[in-house]
This record gives sequence, C-alpha cells and structure tokens, in this order.
Amino acid sequence: MESIGTRVAARRALTGEITEFTLAPMAGGTLPPFAPGAHITVRTPSGAMRRYSLMGDGTAPDRYVIAVKREPDSRGGSASMHEAATEGHELLIEPPENDFPLSDAPDYLLIAGGIGITPIFAMAQALDRQGKPFQLIYCTRSPEQTAYLDEIRAQFGDRLIVHHDDGDPDKVYDFWDHFAEPTKAQVFCCGPRALMEEIEAISGHWPETAIHFEDFKPVEVVRADDTAFEVELARSGRTVEVPADRSILEALRAAGISTVSSCESGTCGTCRTGLLEGAADHRDMVLTDEEKAGQIMICVSRAASGRLVLDL
Repeated sequence: MESIGTRVAARRALTGEITEFTLAPMAGGTLPPFAPGAHITVRTPSGAMRRYSLMGDGTAPDRYVIAVKREPDSRGGSASMHEAATEGHELLIEPPENDFPLSDAPDYLLIAGGIGITPIFAMAQALDRQGKPFQLIYCTRSPEQTAYLDEIRAQFGDRLIVHHDDGDPDKVYDFWDHFAEPTKAQVFCCGPRALMEEIEAISGHWPETAIHFEDFKPVEVVRADDTAFEVELARSGRTVEVPADRSILEALRAAGISTVSSCESGTCGTCRTGLLEGAADHRDMVLTDEEKAGQIMICVSRAASGRLVLDL
C-alpha cells in the first residue's frame, strides 16, 4: 500500500488526555472512502506507527478525523502526537483498513469504554443515518474524561446510556441485563482490556458470531519483567542496547537506524527480520514455528536470554 501525505488541518482538546486531529490531504491529494469501524495507521512525529479509528461519514471524505489519548506509559507515539502534531504538521498515513466492520443485523448493542468511543461513535452515526435500531452504552471514569459527551447526548438521546464509575471497581456498569437472554442483536465493543474481557465472559452463551471486538493491542510489547539486552547488527557490525521498556524497533529508531514497520503490534509482518544468532522471545502473531528459528518481528519480540544477532 502506498502511504498518503496529510497535514494537521485542525486539532482540539476533547478532555485533558484526549485530543482530536483533523487530517487533510496534501495539495492535490485525495482520501480513500472508509466504512464504520475502519482505522488508519499514522506515522507519528516520533516515527512510531500507531493505529487510530476513523470518525464520521467515510462515504466521500475530504478530511479524516481521529482522536488520540495520551497514554501515561506512552513509548513515543501518543505523546508525540500531543506534543508535536500541531496545525500544519505533515503526517504520513496508510490507507484505511477495517478489522471491525459493521455487519447487517436487525438490532445493535454498541459498547464503548474511554477512547474506545471512536469507532463506536462512527458506527452509531451510521446506524442513525440508516434509521436502524441500536443502543449505545458508554462507560468512563467521569464526565470530564468523557470525549464527545455533549455531541453524543444530543444525537442519540434515549438510545444512549452513559455510566461513570469514578475509577471504583465496585461502581462498574452491570451489563447482565443486556446479556441475560441472547437476542438477534449484534454486539460491537471497544475499550480497555478489562471491559472487553467482561463482555467476552458475560456473553459466553450468545452465538460467537454476534460478538465483535476492536483491539489494537493484541500482544504485550513490553512486560513488567522484561530486562535490557543487546542486538548486534550483522551487516554494519553495530551493537545497540534495547532497554527493558522499549522494543528492538524503538531502540534501533532511537539510535538513528532506519527500519521498515507498519502495525508495530506483531500482526502485519512488515518488520520481519532475519535472526542469525540467539534465542528469541517471540511475541508476534505472524511467524510459524518453523519460521521462528530464523526470523523475528522486531516490533514486539525480544531476547529470551543473552544477545541477538540480526540480519541488519
């Protein structure tokens, strides 16, 4: 896929942690259409590739709108968007992809937690335009941390349930009444891992094809017990230290070494690299058992012990 050049046409703070970005094509450029649930991959100002859900009607877009939460443990992507993606800043993006498509159904239950509202909001707007029945449940910690609260209330009225738990586990929303008896509704859920795990557990007696999740973090890139290690680049002879809280890809990028990447979540295969020596801790979802002996996805995988020698 060929990257698309865009610039930040506008940005606005939605909450203290979430900022909305409007991306316009560079002069003479056009933007591909997209369906609800689609996302784009953005090369953030730090160089990190990050996926963000698209907002609004994608039938014939002249702008793309995304919302980015600044993660407290950001490894560069979201922080650089908030700090450096000012109006006029140029960003390369990949064409829209959709792993969370809105299927046809007689009814819909849409569930969003926090920043997970972005694809869910686009779905609700599409269903509203089509005159289809749906209910939207939107869970956040507080009104101040609830992106698009006024817009959603104004558009969806009594089809909307908003719940704030103040960060108290004892105050989380009780979904049981919505799932006690399977219905003909299709369920679409996006939000924190805990929310999606709850919906997955509580919907176990529903048809598997009725429950849909959007998750941009299928693997843990960095874990609490990770340790630093070294990688040797066989072609150049350079050695780079990979800190405990960074991936190989991020360490190479910080050292000024150009690499190719896309999803940076271990799912696309773009950063596939030859593994010449060493034992790898493979965390990707691409390589077969046979391929793992001689290849590694440097966006997520690490050394199991000692150092690695890479074909770079």
